[in-house]
Amino acid sequence: MGAFYYLMHPNQLRSIIQWKLWHEPVHRRDTSQESANLKECFRYLNMTSRSFAMVIQELNPELLVSVALFYLVLRGLDTIEDDMTIPLDKKTPLLRNFHDTMEIDGWQFHGSKEKDAELLEHFDVVIAELKNLKPQYYEIIKDLTKKMGNGMADYAADTDKIENGLQTIEDYELYCHYVAGLVGEGLTRLFVTSELANPKLAERPSLTESMGQFLQKTNIIRDIHEDWVDGRRWYPKEIWSKHVDKWEDLFELSKREQALNCISEMVLDALKHVEECLFYMAGMRDQSCFNFVAIPQTMAIATLELIFRNPAILERNVKITKGDTCQIMFESTQNLFTVCEIFRRYVRRIHRKNDPRDPNFLAISARCAKIEQFIETLYPKQDAAKLNAANEKRQLGEPTADPGEGFVMWMVVILSLVFMALLMIGIAWFFGADFSSTFDDVKKLWTSLDAPKPPQPLAGAGRDEL
Repeated sequence: MGAFYYLMHPNQLRSIIQWKLWHEPVHRRDTSQESANLKECFRYLNMTSRSFAMVIQELNPELLVSVALFYLVLRGLDTIEDDMTIPLDKKTPLLRNFHDTMEIDGWQFHGSKEKDAELLEHFDVVIAELKNLKPQYYEIIKDLTKKMGNGMADYAADTDKIENGLQTIEDYELYCHYVAGLVGEGLTRLFVTSELANPKLAERPSLTESMGQFLQKTNIIRDIHEDWVDGRRWYPKEIWSKHVDKWEDLFELSKREQALNCISEMVLDALKHVEECLFYMAGMRDQSCFNFVAIPQTMAIATLELIFRNPAILERNVKITKGDTCQIMFESTQNLFTVCEIFRRYVRRIHRKNDPRDPNFLAISARCAKIEQFIETLYPKQDAAKLNAANEKRQLGEPTADPGEGFVMWMVVILSLVFMALLMIGIAWFFGADFSSTFDDVKKLWTSLDAPKPPQPLAGAGRDEL
């Protein structure tokens, strides 16, 4: 987005400036203590991750490297699964044995055509750093890689699901479990083992599962057009068949209303995980771990609001604006209360966008109400006087109240306008505009304004002409 967009949307610009100037990471990655291989691993992390690279690199040093390598291992696994050019007889053993492969010194894979193929082509640097992890962290990564590899291999070998898509909601949630729920399980075990999260989380696997399901379902709903173009379909037939006869009908203009109703039902299915996600985040004992789990979840609820009843996702990829992203990240790195407020804000927007003509109207309204009710049990409302006093006190302690922020924003706006004006003058001069005559005209105008005026005749003098 260019400067003109931000001039027309100053709140977006304000959020970006706020994040850039006032976000202070709990921990900063110390590159001076890293080996060449580890630096290369972080380079691949930045290259392959659109959303997780930043939050991973701000994690507590105890878990920083473990989580980064866990991500790269799973990204390598996912790259093999997504590559439809790898023959099935070669792909299946690669997936099932990846947990053993990651112990082979110097192992690389050069047969992938996917965009993240470079990671696999230099996977030996990941393997070298895995061997430097604490044994308890390494075993968790290996165990989860084995579970995920077997799950992916099962789906890769199921030609019916590949050709005809997922049939039932149970199939849909099992797929989400393998590609996201198991990631949540591994992260939870890392958090608990490092004593950075409440150990009770390990006893509540449904909470961990909901975290992964909510993120993966949001991605699947959003990426419907991209997956359709690539020949993939992750929407379960049990849902889409209620609205259209054929999968391709969802992309027909004549079936647009039915397609939006189908997307609404998919959003409704994803929203059922919200309460457990909020409950899970309450179990984080370390601020950096809280930030790590909170930012993706708040981005997910904002994404659901963006795509709800939005026909654009049937035609192109739809993303949250950079300004909204910065605002959400800034708020999400505070505490659970602000995270709950983000969820409340976007759930209310979903409720307002809900269409009475949608067959899911009542169910969506009830689901939104239940989420708000749950948040209310966590943070009950106070009387108006106490609430206003608390808000004023909180705002005084927040950097958003800094008057210098407004000054910086307006200076950016003014400098942008000056730059655009100078740019336009420069373009005019380049194409032959003559400014010297313009300056002479202006000078004559000022001279005429300063010159004394001749005396005017009296009104009565006109009688001599009669």
